[in-house]
Amino acid sequence: MGQPVPATGRTGTTTDEYTPDPRRWKALSVCLLVGFMSLLDVSIVNVALPAIERGLGASESALSWVVSGYALTFGLVLVPSGRIGDALGRRTAFLAGLVLFTVASIVCGFAQGAGWLVGARLVQGVGGGLVMPQISGMIQQLFRGAERGRAFGMLGSTIGLSTAVGPLLGGLLIQGFGAAEGWRWVFFVNLPIGVLAFLLALRLVPHACAERDTGHRESLDPVGVLLLGAGVVAVMLPLVEERQWQGQGKWLLEPAGVLLIVLFVWWERSFRRHGKAPLVDLGLFQDRSYSLGTLLGLLYFAGFTTIFFIFTLFLQNGMRYSALQAGLTLTPFAVGSAISAAVGGRFITRVGRPLIAVGLALVLLGLGGASLAVHEVQNSAVGWALAAPMLCAGLGSGLVISPNQTLALRSVPVAQGGAAGGVIQTGQRIGSAAGIAAVGAVFFAWLAGSHNWATALDYGLITALCFVAGALVVALVDVAYGRRTARREAREEG
Repeated sequence: MGQPVPATGRTGTTTDEYTPDPRRWKALSVCLLVGFMSLLDVSIVNVALPAIERGLGASESALSWVVSGYALTFGLVLVPSGRIGDALGRRTAFLAGLVLFTVASIVCGFAQGAGWLVGARLVQGVGGGLVMPQISGMIQQLFRGAERGRAFGMLGSTIGLSTAVGPLLGGLLIQGFGAAEGWRWVFFVNLPIGVLAFLLALRLVPHACAERDTGHRESLDPVGVLLLGAGVVAVMLPLVEERQWQGQGKWLLEPAGVLLIVLFVWWERSFRRHGKAPLVDLGLFQDRSYSLGTLLGLLYFAGFTTIFFIFTLFLQNGMRYSALQAGLTLTPFAVGSAISAAVGGRFITRVGRPLIAVGLALVLLGLGGASLAVHEVQNSAVGWALAAPMLCAGLGSGLVISPNQTLALRSVPVAQGGAAGGVIQTGQRIGSAAGIAAVGAVFFAWLAGSHNWATALDYGLITALCFVAGALVVALVDVAYGRRTARREAREEG
């Protein structure tokens, strides 16, 4: 765990000159509302796919793009969006992203064909990706110390709730508005939320968040944007299209993506040597807490997001649950995550990375219990058997996502908060795509071989557990290194 340093303002001033804005908590509530809406669309669409298939005659490939296209563009624009917010004002970028997301949601709801829906989803992903870095950037800017931990804890609760509540809310909308047109309301529901959030943001988000950083504005690094964007697309595209693209040729994009990212690193260093502000300050990765936090987030999201993917398939297709019943089964995870994220945000600055390690251990325990429950209860009562394990996994998850982001960003200067948060979230999106590709491949391979949904779920969960265990190893390495550093410093002082 990296050593704490004084928090800095946009101009490099220390925390001593920080004056809390009286509207900061109200502004945070608006940010969390918008964050909930944009992240909800990652998971809410899953339960609507059968209805979309029937309503629009969409092919399997088109349905895949409805889900993965949003994730792809969302992840693609995160880092450039964070930089744009740092340079041109986070409030402005936040409002622009909110408008784009809301308008694209309306277009999705009125879609008359699969191509129309996919195109609107791509734009919707851009809007969501523009919004999210501004939220973490504004938390960096408006809060300090323990308050910042609490704010990130509330963001973590929002992330957990939006991911887990998505299937439940989607099931409710489809049941309420009918199988034929209910899927459209999965998108229309964003309209009243978006309008309300926009009006509240105009009133409550401080104009200080519209402040521009002149140094960043004068060197927006378009070459860096293109290199990173192309690299992210090359890495993510084969992962999100793993089941649709036949043959092994698609994997050639992976080394090409790695090469582009290497070129991006070289360019950023060169750009900095010329006295300009790069898209991403690679010096951030010299801070152990930031670099390990980014890696931990990537690994955890590779395991975390796949849980809902395979459980939704198992419950709806294997156990013949309705969309609403499947959503209700996953609700304990959302409840546990919301509770522990709020608690974790209060204690993370005092406890540090050991708290995250405890959370990861609880996730492993909960998912192991879920696997056992599926084996022992192979009938319609499996949803009840899954309640306690999913609650345990949710309680653990709430101690991971937002506390990890709090620790990773605590030494980052406020002026770089948007871009730094964008890098972390891009890693999370790449992790999600890689996890779904890997877990999905194992899940469908065992399903094809055994024709047993419980067996397929079991091996899919084992694969997801490997990613979570990898995140736990990273956390334990950081804990051990931090303690060794503390002992060395104590000896030097003595």
